[in-house]
Amino acid sequence: MAKSDNFESWLSAFKKEALRKGISQKTLDSAFKDVRPLSKVVELDRKQPEGKMTFVQYRQKVLSDLRYKQGRENYARYRKVLEQISKKYGVPAPYIVALWGMETSYGSNTGGFGVIPALTTLAHDGRRSSFFRGELIAALKILDQGHISLRDFKGSWAGAMGQNQFMPSSFHAYAVDENGDGRRDIWTTREDVFASTANYLAKSGWRADERWGRPIKLPQKFPETLVGLEAKKSLKEWQKLGVRLPDGSDLPVVEDMSASVVAPDGVHGPAFLAYHNFRVIMKWNRSQYFAVSVGTLADAIANP
Repeated sequence: MAKSDNFESWLSAFKKEALRKGISQKTLDSAFKDVRPLSKVVELDRKQPEGKMTFVQYRQKVLSDLRYKQGRENYARYRKVLEQISKKYGVPAPYIVALWGMETSYGSNTGGFGVIPALTTLAHDGRRSSFFRGELIAALKILDQGHISLRDFKGSWAGAMGQNQFMPSSFHAYAVDENGDGRRDIWTTREDVFASTANYLAKSGWRADERWGRPIKLPQKFPETLVGLEAKKSLKEWQKLGVRLPDGSDLPVVEDMSASVVAPDGVHGPAFLAYHNFRVIMKWNRSQYFAVSVGTLADAIANP
C-alpha cells in the first residue's frame, strides 16, 4: 500500500472514532480539509537532541537581560489584572509572568504550525502516536466548542498552543474564560492567558505562602547522594549539614518546611533549595533547568 493510501485509510478510521467521541461532522470536514502529514514535524519529532547543554549554558540562553527587562515591563503594564487574578487563584503574579516569558517570550513566539496538521502527523507517524491521538481528539473539541477559529489555531510543532503553550488536554483541564466572553482564549486574551496559568498552578497544588526555592551555597565535600528531589529534609537539617545562603549566612528558620537540594550541574555548580512549589512548576515542565529558571525569573520580576 502506498504511503498516501496508508494515511488516507488511517484518517478515515480516525474520523469515525472522532464522530463516536462527539466531534461534529462539520468540524471534521473543515479541520481535515487538505490535511497531509507534515514532513517538518516528523523531522523535528525524530531529531536526536544534540550534546547535553549544561544548566549554566541553558540559563544564559533563556534568562537574557531582555527577558528580565520585558518581564518587569509586562508586570508593570498588566499589574492590575495580574493582582486580581493572583488574589483569586492564590498564585503570586511574578510566577504567572515568568511562565509567560519562558514559554513564549511574553506572547511574541507562540508557534506557527497548524495544530490539527501537526497533531495529525504525530498521531499517525509519531513515536507516541496513542498520546497524540488523544491530543488530536482534544484539539478537535476545542474547535467544536468555538474557542478559536481553524485559521488561528496555531501552535508548536508538537501541538502546544497559545501564549502559555498548553497541550489540548491541558486546555480542557485548566484553561479559563476569565473575561467572560464565552471563549477560553489563550491565544490573544491576556486575562484568559494569565488566569489559565494561575489555575494550572493552583490545581497542581501551589502554596500561596511559600516561594519556589532559593539559591544556596553547599559546603565542601557535600554528599552527591543528598542532591535531588528524592532527598527531603527540614531547613534545620540542611543548616546542620552546612548548607547556607550564597553570602554564607544561615538559612531561614521556617518550622515544618521541608526542601530538597537541586544542583543541575552537580555539587560544584549552582545549587538551590527546592521547596514544594518547585515540584508544582515541574508538573508544568519536568525539567529542573526550566523550574529553576522560572523561579529565578519570578524573583527578578518581583524584586527589580
